[in-house]
Amino acid sequence: MHPEASFFAEPRNWVVLAFFLFFILFGKKLWGALAGILDARAVNVKAELEEASRLRREAEAMLRDAEKQRADALADAKALIEGARAEASRLTTAAAAEAEASAKRREQMAIDRIAAAEKAAVDDVRLAAADIATTAARHVLAEGLTTDADSLLIDHAITQLPTALAARRAA
Repeated sequence: MHPEASFFAEPRNWVVLAFFLFFILFGKKLWGALAGILDARAVNVKAELEEASRLRREAEAMLRDAEKQRADALADAKALIEGARAEASRLTTAAAAEAEASAKRREQMAIDRIAAAEKAAVDDVRLAAADIATTAARHVLAEGLTTDADSLLIDHAITQLPTALAARRAA
């Protein structure tokens, strides 16, 4: 068999020895660098988490504000709608009252016109009757009265004149 080789003659032993020496000599520096990188990464992650948390708080605050504004806007809209309904109701009532008053005014105007037309018609009939009576009286007087009857009628009319004037003044 092979003579036993020494510990240093074996290449595997040199690799193991080189590996340990490398880590002993450079391990602290590598460990410090790795720890620094990991610490920096941890700090960055922590900063990002804090930023995310802050952004979340801000977003939640904005959401609450938006919900409050929405609720306020809904309340304002409801108040506006109620106000508009009340105003519409008031305007409807006012328009109905105005229409009724206008109808009453027109009705009164029509009644006044009818009364004026009736009065005018009665006055026209009276004038026509007076004209007819005057014409008939002239005709009757011209044909049928004598001088004595004529004097008697004039005397009678003169005696009745104060009574007729008193009746007219009273009316």
